[in-house]
Amino acid sequence: MGLKDSYNFENLVNETERIVLEQLEMQLQQEDAKDVCKCQDCILDMTALALNSLKPHYRVSLIGSVYAHSIDEGEYAEEVKNVVASAIRKIAENPSHD
Repeated sequence: MGLKDSYNFENLVNETERIVLEQLEMQLQQEDAKDVCKCQDCILDMTALALNSLKPHYRVSLIGSVYAHSIDEGEYAEEVKNVVASAIRKIAENPSHD
């Protein structure tokens, strides 16, 4: 029997994923991103590229979510913003489809 069968991992959340998705949505709504492909494949590629470039921030409790929201501002938030912008540019220049 594996760990997933014995324990509830539902509360194990990567807050970086939330922040990346919020930032990706904001940046893709900007005028300069109007011509960027927003198909399923490109959005997932942008998200994966950004997440693989950032340090994850996992939480497992309500108290952890309060701490996790503290990374929404400051140096880490700026890093996320820059990494997401870079991911959008790279995927827009090299989409995995024709």
